[in-house]
Amino acid sequence: MPPIPIREAAAWNALAAALPGAHILQSWEWGEIKSRNGWRAQRLAWEGGRAAAQVLTRSAGRGLLKVIYVPKGPLLDWNDAALRDAVLDDLQQLARRERALLLKIDADVAAPSASSARGAGEEDDLVARGWVFSPNQIQFRNTVVLDLRRSEDELLAGMKQKTRYNIRLAAKKGVRVRLGTSADFDLLYRMYAETSVRDGFVIRPPAYYKDVWGTLMRAGFAQPFIATAADEPISALVLFTFAQTAWYFYGMSRDAHREKMPNHLLQWEAMRWAKAHGCTTYDFWGAPDELIESDPLWGVWKFKEGFGGEFVRRRGAWDYAPSARLYKLYTTVLPRVLDVLRRRGRAQTQSTLRD
Repeated sequence: MPPIPIREAAAWNALAAALPGAHILQSWEWGEIKSRNGWRAQRLAWEGGRAAAQVLTRSAGRGLLKVIYVPKGPLLDWNDAALRDAVLDDLQQLARRERALLLKIDADVAAPSASSARGAGEEDDLVARGWVFSPNQIQFRNTVVLDLRRSEDELLAGMKQKTRYNIRLAAKKGVRVRLGTSADFDLLYRMYAETSVRDGFVIRPPAYYKDVWGTLMRAGFAQPFIATAADEPISALVLFTFAQTAWYFYGMSRDAHREKMPNHLLQWEAMRWAKAHGCTTYDFWGAPDELIESDPLWGVWKFKEGFGGEFVRRRGAWDYAPSARLYKLYTTVLPRVLDVLRRRGRAQTQSTLRD
């Protein structure tokens, strides 16, 4: 039976939230955000709601080819081989019908381990179907998660001693954390821009983030937190929530007052808020590819580990290409294009800060 399109936001979100691997990037609102940024969103459901996928399609190569992406999906029980085959059959058929250059899926499922023959078998099935592990991992492959079902005292007890100390130090030094509103968007973006220049990553123009933060806040799926010292904003984060999970999606800070450890208190208050609002999992969103000190995210991991977070290895993104020749050309050219775009993005961000 072919998939059924879902065209109503509440119905889609209820379905997506109830399925394994539910993720904010599969929410209706995320599809609407991407639709305003060059993508076309389709929401498909299989077998009476046993599986679902928000499918994003974008033209490539002057409209001659298309790229299809299922961010953090499809959503289903990946252990159900028959259901998995039905969903993959239909998605691959869609890619061929749309003459797509590639179809990328990125389900939020655990990577196979030495003790998980089943997970390895699922990857073998993907390979047999012509899928390849993607050289272009759009999202972080791995993450760090924290179980919020414990009491606050238990959460604190599960942290590293230095992390607990820094949380208390920040409060003692006068750091305060308040909830952000839409009136703070300019402040949040400026701090995010400062962070990107300092730490060497590329961000988008301010209108994009205001759309993301505003859309998800209006839906009840996002909440900014702002840390202050002497009434001066010094760091912030934006938390996303969906299906009882909170994601630490955006973090930003200034150089001022860093010795007061504002980010430790900021995370703790975000965790407390998420727990109070029914979330059972806190996802720190991003971890090293490998747990080695040479990995660029090693310092990020050590910070998150301090809160008692557990490193979780995901399967990552996989690509299906109807034309192996065009896919090889695309994956050769894309890194060069992205490098140019990153350089332009850094220059634009620096220009924004000077204005």
